[in-house]
Amino acid sequence: MSSEMAMDRGAALRDPRALALLFAASLTTMANATISPALAGLSELFAGHPNARFMTTLLVPAPSLAVIFCAPLAGMAVDRFGRRWLLLIGILLFAVTGSAGLYLPDLTLILMSRLALGLAVAMIMTSQTALIGDYYEGSALKRLAGLQVSARNFGGFAFITLAGWLAVTSPRLPFAVYLLPVLLLPLVWMAVAEPPRRRRAATSGQSLASVGEKWFGPVMALAILQMGTTALFFIMPTQVPFLLDSRGYDSASGTGIVLGGLTLAGGLAALAYHRASDRIGEVGVFAIGYALMALGFGGIAISSAFGATLAGAVSIGSGFALVMPNFVSLALAIAPAERRGVIGGILTTSVFVGQVVSPFATTPMINAVGYAGTYTAAAGLVLCLATASSAAAVRRRLKGRVPQA
Repeated sequence: MSSEMAMDRGAALRDPRALALLFAASLTTMANATISPALAGLSELFAGHPNARFMTTLLVPAPSLAVIFCAPLAGMAVDRFGRRWLLLIGILLFAVTGSAGLYLPDLTLILMSRLALGLAVAMIMTSQTALIGDYYEGSALKRLAGLQVSARNFGGFAFITLAGWLAVTSPRLPFAVYLLPVLLLPLVWMAVAEPPRRRRAATSGQSLASVGEKWFGPVMALAILQMGTTALFFIMPTQVPFLLDSRGYDSASGTGIVLGGLTLAGGLAALAYHRASDRIGEVGVFAIGYALMALGFGGIAISSAFGATLAGAVSIGSGFALVMPNFVSLALAIAPAERRGVIGGILTTSVFVGQVVSPFATTPMINAVGYAGTYTAAAGLVLCLATASSAAAVRRRLKGRVPQA
């Protein structure tokens, strides 16, 4: 109760536990894209490697591939051995493996370190999600879920910008950004306490009594929807450089502006999630978020003007940032307390599967129908989700107005 009151008074950023968990959330975005500005330089640095270009390209998605396989195991470990130590170990492993590119002499070894970085990300995301569910509930949980997405957006923007500056000096220097989480360890050590197993067991007994063994189906449905939403969203970071190039714009500077607008808009929109959810409910948030994404994809498909692409990115980023906290909030509300780590693993896996699937699904479609056709199809799919969510929200509201006999 005290946690919920504190959050309702807008004191989230004065709660050391919340700060520690939000800083931890910001690390997950930097795992992949931080070294993107250095890829060309790394390819030249290791030009003697027989597969330098291909291996360098794999450095970005490698952590995601590892997370897909490691997150379910990390989630089970979080439930079995506790949240706090897994979070601390994950942050330390993140710093060690992420910064390894500073000194490892061989491209193959750097690629292996990136796979190990994926294990660290899995440990951080699953334990952090479980701890949010342990510490907060109700409106406080919704606020933390929204702030979590904001932290990922703003953190990713800051880390990638810093890495871009460092890459001008040396392609290895962006790996130094991964050492920053070491500064987070003292805060996590002091602020994050392991929730008592006895409390979790008591809570889980109530949850199991209310939902029985039926929590797995709804959580998996949320995970599948989250995977599809992520795959659609990742059309932007994976295809925008090529879209702009095909339309005659400078790909390098244009991509930075468009993705910067997308990221910043998402960070700001996520701050409004808990108020929107309290006012119109989770289903209503899905309707608005998906409608914004549909509007953005449609605008990019219709107009080739750079301003339309930027406006579309802002709309997509805002919509995506609104719907993403819903998945965490709803899943943790459904979850038995003793299974929050597993649920964190399921949600984490679904996000990264969506990231990996996206380019494989969209590239053949672009080859077949072009960028306009692909973005139109994406707009249509998301509009279907918005329509279904709107119908469900209206039905729920009408049902709530029916007088009880």
